Amino acid sequence: MTTYEELVARGLIAQVTDEKEIKELVDSGKAVFYIGFDPTADSLHVGHFMALCLMKRLQMAGNRPIALIGGGTGMIGDPSGRTDMRQMMTPETIKHNCDCFKKQMERFIEFGEGKAMMVNNADWLMNLNYIELLRDVGPHFSVNRMLTAECYKQRMERGLSFLEFNYMIMQSYDFLMLFQKYGCNMEFGGDDQWSNMLGGTELIRRKLGKDAYAMTINLLLNSEGKKMGKTQSGAVWLDPNKTSPFEFFQYWRNIDDADVIKCLKMLTFVPLEEIKKMESWEGSDLNKAKEILALELTKLVHGEEEANKALEASKGLFAGTGDLEHMPSTQLTDEVFKDGKIDIIGVLVAAGLVPTRSEGRRAVEQGGVTVDNEKVTDIRTEYTKEDLAGDGKIFKKGKKNFNRVYA
Repeated sequence: MTTYEELVARGLIAQVTDEKEIKELVDSGKAVFYIGFDPTADSLHVGHFMALCLMKRLQMAGNRPIALIGGGTGMIGDPSGRTDMRQMMTPETIKHNCDCFKKQMERFIEFGEGKAMMVNNADWLMNLNYIELLRDVGPHFSVNRMLTAECYKQRMERGLSFLEFNYMIMQSYDFLMLFQKYGCNMEFGGDDQWSNMLGGTELIRRKLGKDAYAMTINLLLNSEGKKMGKTQSGAVWLDPNKTSPFEFFQYWRNIDDADVIKCLKMLTFVPLEEIKKMESWEGSDLNKAKEILALELTKLVHGEEEANKALEASKGLFAGTGDLEHMPSTQLTDEVFKDGKIDIIGVLVAAGLVPTRSEGRRAVEQGGVTVDNEKVTDIRTEYTKEDLAGDGKIFKKGKKNFNRVYA
């Protein structure tokens, strides 16, 4: 199976501009491709994960990745998938976020001479002369055609600023510059970026009379039709200080049954033959597949040692064995005990499992709280320091939120 055929078999490809040419470039290791990352936070998150895995997969096949950091476009903001305008960031914040991105990307792709490159589009966008840009690029874009793009249509009713309207031109100009500076011949991105990507290929063709190509990858969706990487408490980050390796592991360990095989195909490097055997797994076997998924992805992001720690901690949570040290834990201070006791709601609040006592009360009364795998429904339940001594107890709210609490 060729590299391109494997991308298709894993369900990664959504749209391509010229399949024959793209297949030939990818399979021969001659693709110099870029994926853009707008620095809207100081950490990449699971939403970026598929792009990083794709870059790694293609680099292993001899192709050359370019990670384009949007230091310039980040000053404007991408309207794709938005119902309102993004908040603009300061240049200092953007630079800090860019530095954080590179550290995380180095776990996936190898940078260096003749290898992957990291480029910041601020290098050419920030010093553009507006009149020169209009004359150089403007004639190659039809406003009527731009307004039919999905990324703009969904914003038209609520109002699309001229600032955001320029985003397609900026992204297209990025492809032109990468083509001229580094021989970049292909752009990859999520399927929500299709219109912007076509703008780049068209600009190169019109201005230079040469061909460049674009390919969009399928966005991972869970069974509720929402993008992967979101939890009730927010995004799942790749930064261990934002989402611990154990929490990252548990996110994948707890994904919906319907998404397990899809994620194994799209995100891991487990051979397709092995994944195919898992397609018929059910019950405890399917949980084993989830464990494989969680372990493989945690290895990619946090390394084998942290992944194994997370696995042991997970066994401690679900099977009552294993390493409790590495799961989220809270040590209660003397101040939270009144007359030597603390009630169940107080523990939930102190452990960050609920934001308020009223929400904690509802969770207990509705049967959504367990302590060491036993359901607690009485809000008057109390614990002493002795009850929580040593390893403490594992408090769990719902299926995915838990904390080891000790005194």
